[in-house]
Amino acid sequence: MSDNAVKAIFAPTGRLRATINLGNPILAHSDTKTGEISGVSVDLAHLLAQRLGLPLELIVLDAAGKAVQAVVQEQADVGFFAVDPLRGQEIAFTSPYLLIEGCYLVRQDSPLQSNLDVDQPGNRLVVGRGSAYDLYLSREIKQAQIVHAPTSPEVVDVFVAQGLEVAAGVKQQLQSDQKRFADLRLLPGRFMTIQQAMGLPKSRSDKATAYLVEFVEDVKASGFVAMALKRHGIEGASVAPMAPPAGPALRDTKH
Repeated sequence: MSDNAVKAIFAPTGRLRATINLGNPILAHSDTKTGEISGVSVDLAHLLAQRLGLPLELIVLDAAGKAVQAVVQEQADVGFFAVDPLRGQEIAFTSPYLLIEGCYLVRQDSPLQSNLDVDQPGNRLVVGRGSAYDLYLSREIKQAQIVHAPTSPEVVDVFVAQGLEVAAGVKQQLQSDQKRFADLRLLPGRFMTIQQAMGLPKSRSDKATAYLVEFVEDVKASGFVAMALKRHGIEGASVAPMAPPAGPALRDTKH
């Protein structure tokens, strides 16, 4: 397939439109003084556009659910998401490039001591609407009540304001929120490992998905992802292992 054919499949508008989710501080953030958007996902978007020889347009959003919808509705060509079966119905995913932890936050005087204590009657668990851990917990939680915050960065604010029992989120976001509020603690361990991957609309060619799959494997193998984590001072996330040569992400494009 020629370079022009690849460009046409990836970017029918003539530019690569990439969603950037500010709701996950591991992936991207906005400078409070300059408004500049930076982060691991931004670096990957620039590199992909460079390799395709396309101008880049960043579509900056404040929640994962909004970023997913932008790609599903083909208002964007590519995005950075946590892998989830529900999202996989409309988005073709690569293998993960990052692994991060989903954790629980409670008050210091909470009787809850472990993750196993959370799913009990009377516990109200706040999550960011449409986030990967919202989708996961909505399937797994059987007895506790799930409460939705508009976005992941607002989870702890809702947790505190409404006097709820548990807040769920990306570990680094919860740790950052601990600095804003007194007397909060993380429960030990994690309730899930969140696999961060790249994705594009399933309506695009299998060849486009295969190109993106190969791109992700290359940026892991070359050390680009590891260097991006270091450059942006990200701790608590790890580079995902290499996928098998004919990994699930590539096979799924045929279904």
